[in-house]
Amino acid sequence: MIHYQLICKAGHEFDSWFRSSEDFDRQSKEGLLACPTCGTHEVSKALMAPNVTTSKRKKTSSSLKPEQTQQLAQARAMALRDKLTENSEYVGENFSDVARKIHYGDEPDRGIYGEANLREIKELTEEGIAVLPLPERLEDKN
Repeated sequence: MIHYQLICKAGHEFDSWFRSSEDFDRQSKEGLLACPTCGTHEVSKALMAPNVTTSKRKKTSSSLKPEQTQQLAQARAMALRDKLTENSEYVGENFSDVARKIHYGDEPDRGIYGEANLREIKELTEEGIAVLPLPERLEDKN
């Protein structure tokens, strides 16, 4: 795992862990990185000094505070939501019907999102149709 200090275009600094340098590059290219403070996807690596841990000095806690961890998780969830909806078709309340038609080959295979209640979701999963709830935007609740 690699720890990077990151900075957004607005100057907010935060840090995150990545599997590799390539993983950071991929997430950045796909717009999956977001500033936990302002939500912008224009994020880059900040200059930082290397932190080498030896057996005499072990790091005991994360450098992120709990509220920063929550903000970062929320920002990443919103980035993922944006990416999924950007590449999918909104079908509204017809979600269950369209999902079935795609699953059974009656409509072209494509990504969709829309509205479904718990009963509809249960029926779809019982039919073997994979569904995944999208994280809600805080703005949608105001």
